[in-house]
Amino acid sequence: MKNNIYSTFDLSKSLSDFQENVTKILELTNISEWDGQILKVRENKIREYALILAGECIALLLHNLSKSQEFLDKAMQQTQGWWHNKTQKHGYKKRQVLTVGNVEVTLKLPYVVERQNQPNKDKNSLHEGFLPFLKYLKMSEGLTPIVFSPVAQYGAIAGSFEAARTTLIGWGINISVKRIERLTYYFCQLGLELRNNKLNDLKSGNLLTLNTLKDRRVVIAVDSGRTRIRINKKGRRKIKNNRRGFTGEWIEPKLLTIYVVNEQGKKIKIGDILITNDGTYEGYQGFLQILEMYLVHLGISQAKQVLLIADGAEWIWKHIPPLLKKLDCPGETYQLLDFYHAAEHLQDFADAAFSTNNERQEWFKEARKTLNKGHALDLMRNMGEFILSATGERCKTLVRERNYILKAYRRRLLKYNEVAFQKLSLGSGAVESLIRQVVNLRMKGNGKFWLKNNAEIMLHLRCQWIAGSWDNFCDSILNSFIKPKNA
Repeated sequence: MKNNIYSTFDLSKSLSDFQENVTKILELTNISEWDGQILKVRENKIREYALILAGECIALLLHNLSKSQEFLDKAMQQTQGWWHNKTQKHGYKKRQVLTVGNVEVTLKLPYVVERQNQPNKDKNSLHEGFLPFLKYLKMSEGLTPIVFSPVAQYGAIAGSFEAARTTLIGWGINISVKRIERLTYYFCQLGLELRNNKLNDLKSGNLLTLNTLKDRRVVIAVDSGRTRIRINKKGRRKIKNNRRGFTGEWIEPKLLTIYVVNEQGKKIKIGDILITNDGTYEGYQGFLQILEMYLVHLGISQAKQVLLIADGAEWIWKHIPPLLKKLDCPGETYQLLDFYHAAEHLQDFADAAFSTNNERQEWFKEARKTLNKGHALDLMRNMGEFILSATGERCKTLVRERNYILKAYRRRLLKYNEVAFQKLSLGSGAVESLIRQVVNLRMKGNGKFWLKNNAEIMLHLRCQWIAGSWDNFCDSILNSFIKPKNA
């Protein structure tokens, strides 16, 4: 399906063509030569013809809607919130819309435009307008929703926009790489605007609070990744290529995941209890606002238990616990240093304290057990004994690793026995997996430099996909274009 097919709006002919084409494929000829490759070729052909038939049906549906005065009036009414004071009807315009199977439909639709007086001119000047029918149905980009959503989805989840195009062609959507890139960024920019609306509602005290977390056991995991952001150089452009050049600066996006577990500590992924993933490149202050928005919106104050788990990053433990207190988290709120991060520091301590591998491993295993049982004070006393007999760089290493544990102990982040008794997680694997899938597999790599705004868009988009909430995310964007006059 390389070339677009222009719909004829003839359903009988479309069905007849489909039946004729598929009937030939279903014929069992040359059975002795059949193998998996031949079956795959026929499968692809059947899918291709089925997608064309689906596209023809959708084209006919759109054609019928465009001829319905009742629906045209509704589209006008539902998009009047986008009109300006001097917006008025301005005849009709033809517009092509692409749907699945590369089927293209041409629609003749009412057009509205803003008319504005210009000084020193006799006639009014027309500004760019829009087609209410397409805006209401979220097709202003010339794609039906069933095409627009997968374009943005594969644009985000594929390893590159070129890879996304290959996948989309297989599903009857043949558009250029540049268009896939532009539509992906545009789609998620709308998602970021919806997030910003919620942040503004939070600031004004108008954010809707749901009952999603009522009487639930909630885990909040936080961590950071790494991405190289493109910073354009200042000064004059080079004469040779008319470019200023750029530098790559490593920036840590901060990510969060909020999920619910059952009494056995297993994630719940059913009904309206969805995983919430998100992140930002706007530093810890921007991140804290986003985290607060989600916790308020989900109703964290109504939760039964809350566990905050993360690594030892200073900004996390300095700012998030006060935020949880501000939001009236339940009495059973636990704060925990990721056990496996703590264990890494114990291993580093053992490497510096002992000269043989057997001694290192023996001490490390015993130290892990001691920490896991909640006897952190006994462990640190033992670590102090090694420090007393050490000198030089070895002593500095031992002190550094012991102080990492000591700081977590003073913040009461080492209550592993209590958290384990509650059957809650001791590790932040959920958010580390999120970072790997969101950041490392697409956004981090040799030669990859992102504009900050594009990086923010891609981060947000991939977070929604990995959370399994793509359909809800997509629906919220499509509904954002419904804007009646008084909205």
